[in-house]
Amino acid sequence: MADNTATTRQVRVKLVKSINGRSARHKACVTGLGLRRMHHSVVVADTPENRGMINKVSYLLQVEEV
Repeated sequence: MADNTATTRQVRVKLVKSINGRSARHKACVTGLGLRRMHHSVVVADTPENRGMINKVSYLLQVEEV
């Protein structure tokens, strides 16, 4: 299959608040996005699955379009 990363929209996500004391589901969303520690940022595809995780833990993140 061809790699469609050039045609898909992407979002940069940065963890700005700690996940200590958060619910297990919220920790799983942060981990699922690929974030490992505070002030760590990653670029993820702008898919409905990723948007759902971002919306669930939006109070912990800083999000910008790439």
